[in-house]
Parts: sequence; C-alpha cells; structure tokens
Amino acid sequence: MAFTICRPCSFKSTFIGRDVLADTSHSEASSSGRAEMVRMRLQNRVTVFRNLRGQHSDGHAAQSTVGHPSSNSASPFSEEWWRKHSSTPGDSMSEPKVGHLSQMSTMFPKHKSLLDWENAGEEWSEYLMHETATSRGVRGGVPVFVMLPLDTVSMNNTLNRRRALDASLLALKSAGVEGVMMDVWWGIVEKDGPQQYNWSAYQELIDMVRKHGLKVQAVMSFHQCGGNVGDSCNIPLPPWVLEEVRKNPDLAYTDKAGRRNSEYISLGADNVPALKGRTPVQCYADFMRSFRDNFDDFLGDFIVEIQCGMGPAGELRYPSYPESEGRWRFPGIGEFQSYDKYMIASLKANAQKVGKPAWGFSGPHDAGSYNQWPEEAGFFKKDGTWSSEYGQFFLEWYSEMLLAHGERILSQATGIFRGTGAIISGKVAGIHWHYGTRSHAAELTAGYYNTRTRDGYSPIAQMFAKYGVTLNFTCIEMRDFEQPSHALCSPEGLVRQVALATRKAGISMAGENALPRFDNSAHEQIVRKSRLQMNEKGDCQEEYEPMSAFTFLRMCESLFHSENWRLFVPFVRHMEEGRTFQPWEEESHRTQNHMHVTQPLGQEAASLMYH
Repeated sequence: MAFTICRPCSFKSTFIGRDVLADTSHSEASSSGRAEMVRMRLQNRVTVFRNLRGQHSDGHAAQSTVGHPSSNSASPFSEEWWRKHSSTPGDSMSEPKVGHLSQMSTMFPKHKSLLDWENAGEEWSEYLMHETATSRGVRGGVPVFVMLPLDTVSMNNTLNRRRALDASLLALKSAGVEGVMMDVWWGIVEKDGPQQYNWSAYQELIDMVRKHGLKVQAVMSFHQCGGNVGDSCNIPLPPWVLEEVRKNPDLAYTDKAGRRNSEYISLGADNVPALKGRTPVQCYADFMRSFRDNFDDFLGDFIVEIQCGMGPAGELRYPSYPESEGRWRFPGIGEFQSYDKYMIASLKANAQKVGKPAWGFSGPHDAGSYNQWPEEAGFFKKDGTWSSEYGQFFLEWYSEMLLAHGERILSQATGIFRGTGAIISGKVAGIHWHYGTRSHAAELTAGYYNTRTRDGYSPIAQMFAKYGVTLNFTCIEMRDFEQPSHALCSPEGLVRQVALATRKAGISMAGENALPRFDNSAHEQIVRKSRLQMNEKGDCQEEYEPMSAFTFLRMCESLFHSENWRLFVPFVRHMEEGRTFQPWEEESHRTQNHMHVTQPLGQEAASLMYH
C-alpha cells in the first residue's frame, strides 16, 4: 500500500486520493457492515506493516525507551526510514509524511507501539459511533461564531469604532453567523483596583450584539494581550497586579536564563495570597462571579458560552514560545518555564517524594533554547533525555502542574456558572510543529506531555470531562502539505488525536482557526474537519458527531472585502446546515441571491472599519 500526501487540489480531493466523499449508497449501509469494512482495512494495514517490519527493521524494532509506565517500546523505525519509504516518485513533500505515518501510534493511544495494530479494529469500533454525554447526533450543523477585534473595548473602557462595529454585526447576522466571541479583559474591567469592576463598556457591547440577534461567547481573559501571534494591540494585566509582580518578580513565569514573562501569572503561585491578600485563582473566581452577577439575565439564552482563560493567549499552556522582544520565532522548540521560586519549590518537593532529591534543583540542563531544533538539544533529540527516567519524572511533574492549574480554574468556573445554562469551555493550543519527531519538543515545553510513545491529550480531555467542559482547539484550517516540510508539522494529525481524546472522554469539541485565513482552501478544510473524522486517512464513510461550534478568526476589514465576503457567506451556510460534503461550486451558485443581499452590508462594514 502506498502512502501519499495530497497536493493543493479541489474540494473533492482526499488525503490518499480515494473515497473520503461518501457515495450516497454508503450512507444506507448498516453500521455493522461499515465497521466490518473498517476492520478489514485495518487488518490489511497490519499485514502490510508486519511485512515492512520484517524487511526494514534495521535494528530499530527492538529498541526500547523509558517513557510512560505503560509503554514498553518506542517507534520501531527511525525518522530516516519513514522519510525514505513514505515518499512517492517526484514528491517533494516527503518530510511531512513522517508526521502522517507516525500518527498511527496516536490514533489509538492505548496502543503505545507504532505498529501495534492487532486490536486497532476493536478500538475503532468502540469509539467510532460512540455517543457522548453532550451528543447532538450526527445530522446537526456547526454554528459559526466570529471573534471580535481584540481592542473592541479600549483601555479607557469605551467601545472603539461604534459605527463600524454596528455595521459589521448587521453584516454578520445577514450572513447567517450564530454570534460573536468577545474577550472580557481582566486588565480593563478590574483596572482601577482590587474588586473594583467596571462593566460599562461590556454592557454597551452586549446590548449592541443583542440588538442584532446574535449570541455571545465570552472569554474570561486573564492574560495580557500583546506578544503572541495575531496580537494587534497591547492590553496588560491590571496595574495593581503588575505592581505586585514588580515587588515579587517570581509571580511571573521564568525561563532558565532568569528572563521573566508577565503575560500571565505563574501557575506556581496559584495558591499564594500575593495579590493584595488574594490568590490569583481567587482573583479569577471573583472576576467571573462579578460577571455572572452583572449579566445573569443574559446567561444561557444570549451569552451561551463562557470560555475560561487558563494561560497565555487564554490557552491552557505555559508561555514557552513568546514572540515579544524577538525571544521566539517559528518553528523553535521553546523553553521550559519552571524557574520561578514557586515552581522550583514544587519541583524540589516532588523530587524528594520520589527519592531523587538531586532532580529538584532546576529544570533540564540540556533542553536547548527557544529557537533551536530538537536534534540540537540533548534533551529533545531522537534518543534524548526526554526518554530517560529523569526525563519522564520532569515531564510528568511539569504537565501535571499544568493540569492541576486548569482544574483549579474549571472547578471554580463550573461552580460559579452552574444553573445559568451557559456552556463552559477551555482552550488548548494547536502546537503542530515538530509533531513528526519522537519527542514533540514544542509540545513538551508548552506543558503537553505528548510524544511518539505517549498520548498527552487524553489526560487533558479527561480533566475537562470531570467538569463537563467543552474543549476548544485551534489550527482546524491547516493542512499538512501547507506547512514547511523541514519543521515536520502535522496539524491534521494533531487535530485527529485531540478529536479522539475528546470522543473517548465523552466531551464536546469546538474549533478555531489559528491564523486569519479568508481563502476557499481554508474554508473547505474547516468544513471537512468540522465532522471530527478521526480515521487515519479519511477513507471511511462513517458519520460523525460534528463539532459543537466553530469560531472564526477574526472580524476585520479584510473579512468584508468583496472577494473574501463572497467566499465567507457560503462557508457559513455549509457549516450551519451540516451539508459538509456539498460540492462547493453548487453551493456558491445556490447562494447567489443571498449574496446580493449581504454584499452591500459587507461593503459598508469594510468602509467604516477602514476609516
């Protein structure tokens, strides 16, 4: 069987060039028949890979690693083997295939060995049509929300560009958009002092959105705006918080060189009453409680979702790849953020607990720097320290600290908003670079203990499931072949892995695009991925429960430009009506009348936003 990678092509293309778009007759087949078809295909792959293992083992098949306690073997083939045998004649895209093929181990996380496919068919059957606790069935559409500009509310607690905002909301409503996502900035609302909340601008914004019949996803943004990908303005943490950080710099995340990052309070200080007598978690809880009390009448029916910020950019992660001051650039591996005194104290205690006190004085000495590559750092290289007993100890501690931080905030949020009818969600970053390597270095420094031999997203999904929280994930618009081959990116493999983790945990998954894209290729990819297809190559015709929602990044002048708007309107209709596999050209013709209505509204919005 030849494994190939798709090239830019029409919407009907498939990952391996065959039958991802279902023939209508397949939809009438019994679920048992489809499951048998999947089982047979998987069994055929088992046979193929067993033969390949016998032919190309080159000594790697017996290689072992010290990793997750339940893992006894590492990937049996080197990256060089994958690179050689996953290419096709004339194909210059062989590098990303390393990521594609390596995902066989993460497709079924219980099977730690890459070629352990004996029980793959059974696991597939178990989760293929699994109904989750929040299941909406397989026929529903995916509501589309649009992110408002980051500076919709100014630092002076007033609305920016009111006329443009009003026109833009009218245009979005005409296009069939479900609602908007707004950042509710801690640095604006509680700027004047501890527990001095000013909701006036957000009250005005919510009234305006409500007037247009749109719904709201409200993000509790406890991070700084500025210094991350796409940040177009600067909104720092509240001044009184930054004053406390200046007095006690260890409240900020710290790297091994002692450089501080104050875009989010270090999770090591979660329970330290260092913010005028309150802990950071208490501050977050009080903020959410005040929001609930001020907007209680709107929660559930109009403010339909509360997304809890849990780290930089609102994501549950460490600030391991900060762009500010030129510290990091894509696709660097990033750095561990474990050197403030609170994190070191926790590390020391954990080292003492396992009887290895020498491991508690600092983080890994060989983890490299922000802009290095995995093979340039002893910790992350193919058989590096990450796979040693020490590496396992450190990574488990580092990732468990992140999980505990997320749990503290989600437990507060679910208690505060219980009974309001609003969905609670949390965001996980789509760190797709170096995903095709063994160590997954960029994910490790961000706090996701996900490697070739260990599934790092199931624990996160299970923690979300404990509180019934929706997992919001990024990079849904990305295709593997669009990424630089040398960085071994695989956003598609990553999305599949996270989708499977949410399905197994029984929670809903929502999506976002990671970068602003207005082209048909990105729209088509989002439409396809909105059905959460989790099979390795997209060659099964089963139906899947769709994402609970998709949030488009972002409302801006470019969105309303004539050509972009012409493509955006049918994209929204595809998503909301659940007609995922409708030919794109047919839908474009069908919506021409609708386009004539919405086009002037889009043009007016673009003009006002420009001026």
